[in-house]
Amino acid sequence: MAEFTREDLRGSRFERVDLSGSEFRSSDLSETRFRDVYLSRVVMRGVELVDVDIHGEIVNVTINGVDIGPLVNAELDRRDPDRAKMRPTDAAGFREAWDVLERLWAETVGRARRLDPELLHESVAGEWSFTETLRHLVFATDSWIRRAILGDPSPWDPLDLPWDEMPDTPGVPRDRDARPSLDVVLELRRDRKSTVREFLDGLTDESLDGHTDPVAGPGWPESRSYPVRDCLLCILNEEWEHRLYAERDLDAISAS
Repeated sequence: MAEFTREDLRGSRFERVDLSGSEFRSSDLSETRFRDVYLSRVVMRGVELVDVDIHGEIVNVTINGVDIGPLVNAELDRRDPDRAKMRPTDAAGFREAWDVLERLWAETVGRARRLDPELLHESVAGEWSFTETLRHLVFATDSWIRRAILGDPSPWDPLDLPWDEMPDTPGVPRDRDARPSLDVVLELRRDRKSTVREFLDGLTDESLDGHTDPVAGPGWPESRSYPVRDCLLCILNEEWEHRLYAERDLDAISAS
């Protein structure tokens, strides 16, 4: 265990560091950035949270005795009623959710097409560019539909883009320097979306409650069985959240 007392660690960078069980007392964390950080079972007392922007999964988060998770979800659903459709309970609901996503993504892609193509490779505040976001969604479909559900042990396209913190995995591509055109990436997306659509068209309530066969070989997700429902919910969440990210960054690019 290391102990830092009255140390000046301003501007430090911690990456792949285990700080679980650490204690912070009378410490200044202002202007700190947290990304892909696990904060489960964190306890904060006597803190000042002012001008704080948090985006992530909020479950059992209590502030001043109030669980804010349900409040946040209710407000987000109120702002966009389509969001509630991303939590379907039956096969028909999953098909409806996919219809919604295809409609919304068509609008977002139409907006992107009106920009200078070079801007679609531009990162905003260190986030993925628009084309990188689409490439990541191809990776998500390849992972949870083609690999986990359909059993293809190596479904990857060279343009697939895993999340940045994923460890290097044999056979899984990770080319951050590629700059494919929007049309090239959209053609890949069309192929993967048609795979999802075909699977959902044949989905029944019975098969939705089933489990996948363990997939063979290295890759993501790991080789084990998964609930079909969980795989599909993961895809809905990826598609929904990353479109919001894309819209946010297109706003920033357009404004500048």
